[in-house]
Amino acid sequence: MELNKKIDEMREKIIESTAEVVKIKSVEGEPKEGMPFGEGPYNALKYALNLCETLGFKTVNLDNYVGYAEYGESDDYVAILGHLDVVPEGDGWIYSPYGAEIHDDRMYGRGTMDDKGPMIASVYGLKAIKDLGIKISKRVRIIFGTNEESGCGEIGHYFKTEKAPVSGFTPDAEYPIINGEKGLTIFDIVKDLKVKGKGNFVKYIRGGQKANMVPDYCEAGIVSNDIEKVLGIIKAFKDKKEYDISAEVNNGIIVIKSIGASAHGSTPELGKNAIMQLFAVIGEIELEKSDIKEFIDFMNKYIGLETNGESFGVGLKDEVSGELSFNIGTVYMNEEKISMTLNLRYPVTCTFDEMMKGFNKTIDGSGIRVENMDHQKPLYFPKDHPTINALSKVYEEQTGEKSQLLSIGGGTYAKEMPNIVAFGPLFPGEPELIHKPNEYIKIDDLIRNTKIYAHAIYELAK
Repeated sequence: MELNKKIDEMREKIIESTAEVVKIKSVEGEPKEGMPFGEGPYNALKYALNLCETLGFKTVNLDNYVGYAEYGESDDYVAILGHLDVVPEGDGWIYSPYGAEIHDDRMYGRGTMDDKGPMIASVYGLKAIKDLGIKISKRVRIIFGTNEESGCGEIGHYFKTEKAPVSGFTPDAEYPIINGEKGLTIFDIVKDLKVKGKGNFVKYIRGGQKANMVPDYCEAGIVSNDIEKVLGIIKAFKDKKEYDISAEVNNGIIVIKSIGASAHGSTPELGKNAIMQLFAVIGEIELEKSDIKEFIDFMNKYIGLETNGESFGVGLKDEVSGELSFNIGTVYMNEEKISMTLNLRYPVTCTFDEMMKGFNKTIDGSGIRVENMDHQKPLYFPKDHPTINALSKVYEEQTGEKSQLLSIGGGTYAKEMPNIVAFGPLFPGEPELIHKPNEYIKIDDLIRNTKIYAHAIYELAK
C-alpha cells in the first residue's frame, strides 16, 4: 500500500489541480488559428500539459488537437485516454458550474466527473509511481483528448503520427469494468411521397431532437373533410391507450401533439417515444391511399412501441450484452418526402451485416431507402483477456468488492482507440450525474480513484 500512502500525501495537490482545470470552460467553440475546437478546449489542454511538465513528465502537444504526458522507456506503451472538453453547463445549478466549489466534501462543476477529475486522478496516480521509483517495463502515456463530447475528431489526428497502445483504459464510465460496448448505428430511412391525398391526408410531421434521444415531442398536421369525426377518433384513442395526446384545429388543419418521455438512445425502453405514439394515433384515422399513409402503416406494423427490433426482423440478442436497442430519434415530413433518423445498437457478439440483412429484408419493396449510415463496430473483451484480469485484480484489491463485467449500449473512447476498456470513475450505487446540472465528485472518491488508477497503471505496465 506504499502507493496509497503516497497518494494520501498528495491529497491537497490533487484537489487543487482538479479545481483549476474545472474552472476552465472547455465547451467546444468556434475553431480559431491553432485552436481546432475553440478556445476552451485549447486552454484546458494547455493547463493539463503544463501541469504534467511541472510534475516531471515528458509532454507532447499534437497541434492542440490532443496531447499527452509520458513516463518510462520502451517501444510499447500503456494508454490512459480521457478528455478535457465538456458539454454545455445548462441551467439549474446550485453552485457555479465553473467554480469548482467544495460543499459537504463534494466538488461541484462541469467536468468534475466527466472527465477532468478522473484525468487528474490518473496524472497523480502516475506521479506516485514515478516519485516512488517503482520500476515498470512499458511506457505509460496519459492522453488528453479535447473533442470527445462532439465527435472524437482529435483521435484521427492522433493516429496520423502515433501508433496504438498495447493496453490501457479510459477513466470515463463506471466501475467495475466495461468489457462490452454494443455496435452503434445512426442512419436515416427515407421515402419519397409521390402519391398524395387530396381530402383526408397528412400535411406535415415533425418531432424529436437527436438520433440518440427518445423523442419527447412530436406533432402532425391533418387535413380532413370531417374534422369533428377525426377529433372524436383521437379522443377515443387517447382515452383507450392513455397516451399524452392532444388535438386542436388551427386554420382548418387538425394539429395533433404527442408528448413522450425522453431517455438515452441506448436505453429506449426507459422512455416513451412521442413519434411512435403519434403514428399509432394517425393509424386510426381514415386517410386516403397515399405514400405517407403506407409509410405510417408500415411503421406501426413493424415497430410500434417496440424497442428491441423483433418485429422489424432485427431482434438480435446475446448473453453478454442482451437485446438490440431500436430507437426512432427524429422525424421530418413535408410534401416531398419523409425522413426518420434511427439509432440501432446491436449486441457485442453480433455483426453489422447480420443486422442489416434483417433490416433490408423488411424494407424490401416498401419504397423506403437507407441514407447517411454512420457505424461503429462493437467492442468486446472476453473475461479472460489479460487487460480484464489486471483491472479486475486491482478493483477487487482496492475496493474489497467483487469485480463484475458490464456491457453497455453507450459508447466510450474505448471504441476509438484499440486495446483499451472503460474503467471507472463512477462507483456502484452512486448517482449518475454526468451531463446533468450540479455534477460533482466526492473528494474521497477523487482520491480513491487516484489510488485505483495508480495500481491499474502499475499492473498494466509492470
